[in-house]
Amino acid sequence: GGLRRSAHHPGRAPVAMARSVTLRLERELLRGGAWLVAGVDEVGRGALCGPATVGVVVVDATTRTAPPGVRDSKLLSAAVRESLVPRIRRWAVACAVGHAEAHEVDALGIIAALRLAGHRALAALPQLPDIVVLDGNHDYLTGHSQPSLLEPDLVPVPAVRTQVKADLRCAAVAAASILAKTERDALMVRLAAEHPGYGWETNKGYAAPEHVDALGRLGPSAQHRLSWRLPGIVAREE
Repeated sequence: GGLRRSAHHPGRAPVAMARSVTLRLERELLRGGAWLVAGVDEVGRGALCGPATVGVVVVDATTRTAPPGVRDSKLLSAAVRESLVPRIRRWAVACAVGHAEAHEVDALGIIAALRLAGHRALAALPQLPDIVVLDGNHDYLTGHSQPSLLEPDLVPVPAVRTQVKADLRCAAVAAASILAKTERDALMVRLAAEHPGYGWETNKGYAAPEHVDALGRLGPSAQHRLSWRLPGIVAREE
């Protein structure tokens, strides 16, 4: 949907651009007894190939306001996202990014693959947070499907607070979205060199016209999510 404009101020800028992200929710949780609060966001959920990626950014009571420019990664240009990464790494108490590969998306399904990527990101932190603020309304971190396949990477899940539009409101979540997007984009550019022809260096694995066209001409690569109904490919009888 489009960005909502204020009914009382028809000339006002769209809400997402007018309002900066803040640490309001994170500080509320810290005042409520948490020592470490993590913002978590995912990228690559809807891509046709490549990993599903989850970023995590940890803040505590000493964390200052986020670096200027931190927003949901979808609102920023690639150049601005890249410039923010070192600032976010200096600002955060800790941060990490985890991936679930395309073959794991095929084996587990996208939700369990996001859980796997999230657990890998959490496992890479020096210390687990007390609570996670998760963008959206679905907690994919604490599900229990496919435990045997996930077991090697599972960590004890802290409390999870789902928050719709957290990537537009919560500084730690917006920062996590930037880290996840920049890392996944860089990975897709590297994979594009290994699998030329699909245009991943620009479309990052999403269903852009040149990607769909290449699927029709070249067929799927080892990086495609083969369990998905990939566009451009004539359905084959199993």
